Amino acid sequence: MTAKETAAPQAAAEASAPLPRLGEIGLENFPPYLMNRIMGRYNAALREEMAAHGLTTAKMRALAVLSVLDGLLIRDLSVYAVVEQSTLSRALDALERDGLVLRQSDPDDSRATRIVMTPKGRETHEGLWPHVAEACAQMFEGIDPEEQRAFTATLQKILRNVRVNQF
Repeated sequence: MTAKETAAPQAAAEASAPLPRLGEIGLENFPPYLMNRIMGRYNAALREEMAAHGLTTAKMRALAVLSVLDGLLIRDLSVYAVVEQSTLSRALDALERDGLVLRQSDPDDSRATRIVMTPKGRETHEGLWPHVAEACAQMFEGIDPEEQRAFTATLQKILRNVRVNQF
């Protein structure tokens, strides 16, 4: 039997078994808990530098996404930035007031609004970027590049498994 053929019966047997409780798994072995802890620490490591640039986590995420995918619709920016649309709307109000982004009507749908980064917004993001990159590098300290690539590939697969949007 191939690995694929033995995996299917094993998965079926495991599906009928009762699911383990969180206390049996343990917090330190529960990936969603670990991911939340990691992101909490990552955001905390950047909080002071973000504040120095007049940014919150929501504002920083919006600018980061726009630095790569400028001109997104607000609903798409909300998904990419992992920020609730109501929170993002308030963040965009402040970013626009500070001259970091502009709202533009979508040329194909006058009811839709696209968000574009201004030169000042790009400059702000570029000023924060070294700190973001440093915080990311710190997360991977002591982890070899191949392991990092494998971990990133696994995260991409997990994202596809839980995805509710097309991206």
